[in-house]
Amino acid sequence: MSLVDYLARCSELADRDISIRELTCEDAPVVAKLLHELLNELAKEDGPSLPTLHRAAEEVLRSDTVDGALACIDGEPVGVIMLNECMAIYAGGRFGEITELYVSPADRSKGIAPLLIDAAIKIGRRKGWKRLEVGAPDQPAWARTLRFYLREGFEEVGPRLRRII
Repeated sequence: MSLVDYLARCSELADRDISIRELTCEDAPVVAKLLHELLNELAKEDGPSLPTLHRAAEEVLRSDTVDGALACIDGEPVGVIMLNECMAIYAGGRFGEITELYVSPADRSKGIAPLLIDAAIKIGRRKGWKRLEVGAPDQPAWARTLRFYLREGFEEVGPRLRRII
């Protein structure tokens, strides 16, 4: 997208009230709803049920090692970022991991995700984190996501692997 196109899309928000705030335990229903949309998008409508995600959101938001932020436009939730505090020797101690980042499709490319990244950076600095990390998405299917993170100052250091136990 060209800079002109990006600025035109951002100007759509000029007359709207955009707010970013840190999450609380009371946000579990809205976090579950947004992440339900994300997981259904990723899983082609075969993601976990909303009640399952609501229970998980309640548990996660009670954790001392989890933080996040909610983006609203005119009071309506449109995006969320979830962060876990991790520790590793290679990272020099504590650091943050972005576990979920979602902006509703109608509000993408309007500058909401960078605001959520800024909120994550502020949270991380306050907590004394040395870095933020995020799993590298599969390429080339998620090239747009990779370009976003690179634009936001992230560096590629390789993908992560997982094993369900």
